[in-house]
Amino acid sequence: KRESDVAGIPSKIDFNIHIRPILSDRCFKCHGPDANKRQGNLRLDIADSAYAELKEHPGTYAIVKHDLKKSELYNRIISTTADEMMPPPESNLKLSTHEIKLLAKWIEQGAEYKAHWSFIPPVKYEVPRKDIKWAKNEIDHFVMEKMKAKSLKPNEEADKETLLKRVAFDLTGLPPTLDMQDRFVRDNSTDAYNRIIDELLANKHYGEKMALPWLDAARYADSHGYQDDGLRTMWPWRDWVIHAFNENYSYEKFASWQLAGDLMPDANKEMILATGFNRNHKITQEGGVIDEEYRLEYVTDRTNTFGKTFLAMTFECAKCHDHKYDPIQQKEYFSTFAFFNQVNEKGLVGDISLASLADPPRMFITDADVKNLLKFVNKKDTIPVPVMIMKDSAVVRTTHILKRGQYDQPGDSVDFNTPKGLYPFDTTRFKKNRLGLAQWLFDKKNPFTARVFVNRIWQEFFGRGLVRTAGDFGLQGDPPSHPELLDWLAVDFMENGWDIKRLVKQIVTSATYTQSSKISKEAYAVDPDNVYLSRYTRSRLPAEFIKDHVMASSGLLNEEIGGPSVKPYQPNGIWESSTSGRGQLAAYVQDHGKKLYRRGMYTFIKRTAPPPSMLTFDASNRDQCEVRRVVTNTPLQALVLLNDPQVVEAARVFAQNLMQESSDVKSKIEKAFRTIVCRIPADAEKTILNTYFEKEKINFTQAPYKANNLLQAGEF
Repeated sequence: KRESDVAGIPSKIDFNIHIRPILSDRCFKCHGPDANKRQGNLRLDIADSAYAELKEHPGTYAIVKHDLKKSELYNRIISTTADEMMPPPESNLKLSTHEIKLLAKWIEQGAEYKAHWSFIPPVKYEVPRKDIKWAKNEIDHFVMEKMKAKSLKPNEEADKETLLKRVAFDLTGLPPTLDMQDRFVRDNSTDAYNRIIDELLANKHYGEKMALPWLDAARYADSHGYQDDGLRTMWPWRDWVIHAFNENYSYEKFASWQLAGDLMPDANKEMILATGFNRNHKITQEGGVIDEEYRLEYVTDRTNTFGKTFLAMTFECAKCHDHKYDPIQQKEYFSTFAFFNQVNEKGLVGDISLASLADPPRMFITDADVKNLLKFVNKKDTIPVPVMIMKDSAVVRTTHILKRGQYDQPGDSVDFNTPKGLYPFDTTRFKKNRLGLAQWLFDKKNPFTARVFVNRIWQEFFGRGLVRTAGDFGLQGDPPSHPELLDWLAVDFMENGWDIKRLVKQIVTSATYTQSSKISKEAYAVDPDNVYLSRYTRSRLPAEFIKDHVMASSGLLNEEIGGPSVKPYQPNGIWESSTSGRGQLAAYVQDHGKKLYRRGMYTFIKRTAPPPSMLTFDASNRDQCEVRRVVTNTPLQALVLLNDPQVVEAARVFAQNLMQESSDVKSKIEKAFRTIVCRIPADAEKTILNTYFEKEKINFTQAPYKANNLLQAGEF
């Protein structure tokens, strides 16, 4: 494919777009930042080294600006001599003709190096307005420019039923009600769609929908993890996240409180509760562990989560050695580590047999803090609820570089800082604590914060980010498909007070978002993955929302917001076979009544034995920070939707409710279709469903025991 694209050489070669990916994939292994594997004393990731005289070959230079003949890099990549050609044959790496021509033209144009795109502060590019009638807002102008470059045309707008279902799930995680469907379809006013969006943004379930991917990033769970995997009560922090999204806290406030709410002037209990974000990591309860080893594991988790969540950088690679690709030295890793190393916590929580919930520092939520400042916490009983939070020790703990990352091999001490190659930490402006780190994060010149969050929000609505590798904006990550749009959105987001609902509304009101998902052969041939957005990308609901759809459409859904996690139906023996058999979580004790019908995000997550039906649909097990779920297709998914007790029960209850109505069978089937699929069925679909109903009616009439078995499904 690459060989056939030889003619497509751009007039101006850009280092980040065209050259860095080639060097990274083919050259950096031997001529990159890893000093231990570097060959010939040559670094091609740094301009000064690439332009310098080769020490082993005096008078020779890897790259000579504007001169191919004198550039040894070019001579080696076109050589056919085995002991001269680069990459060497034994590496099994090879440059295509297209890539060689790109490198050649780059050298001829002056071989200009640039900082990696994500290390450069975003710029609010001029919107490329070209009198496009299709465009509804700025997003569409940027998207159209890319489409035109690929000879693509946008799809027509999706029909109203499809659009309503799409935006309802995207903003609340739930299907639109029949009343909402009727109102929207009948409303022919020009602002009908905007009014529905405003209604959904104000819906109490908006906060739940927005919270779910944040819970993945924050590695929220209801148990400690590791072998004993005891109970923890972090659900009030989850209630806060939902509340923060519903109240539309700015992203600056939302993130800063989680990082350092306890260190802010006049910190109140809500701000302190938000810092539970930092304590969501796994904690061991196993006797015999080395306390300091595990304490440092917790600090490591906080550091790595900070890097991935807020900066989309793979910090973890630099714990044991300098990062092989990104500008993060091991010393700088531990300088960032220092911010999270000041908590007076233990590596080992109390004895699991005592059902300790007790890792300090912690706060207790009582009936009196719930009636006032924390009224959003859905507290069920009078017993105070302990929640792990952040609180730094009065005495600053010295942080050391750990040789090879080993807890028992401390080296030189380090001060509070961040990797200077990412964005320097100005100690004259920022405090040397987590509050200073939050201030550094939201400095307008920080190149990462706005881009990373905007990209993840985009991912929620289009299935993939403008940067596909949402957790890696480093040199090994993918470049943005629409760099100007990403930068424009990032700067616009900052300029408008880090307003999350405003950003969401920008996206869902764009013509890009409201397109039909129909795929033409021509568009598929040019852009099979829909990178250039000439159609809406069809995607599957997250695991939790699949359950919610089943519950909501059947009428079983318990719409309560927040509160403790619940234990719905689950196959026997899963918990019992996966843990030590000690503590409150040794055996699975199913809940009953309304608790069975709560939204999927409230399902109890035990890290060593996550909910099996959720895992079937690729839910996170919350072991570590995840900013993008994998998507798989397995036969188990179909089997769950056919046989899971919750699904069968929902079908039974929905049928019972429909049977109590006075309408005829055909009307009942049509109502069921509209409730589940969220549109009026076509005539052919009606025929298929009516025929299927008559066939199954005969089957159940001839075998009443089958009907009886079906009627026993579930507890409702």
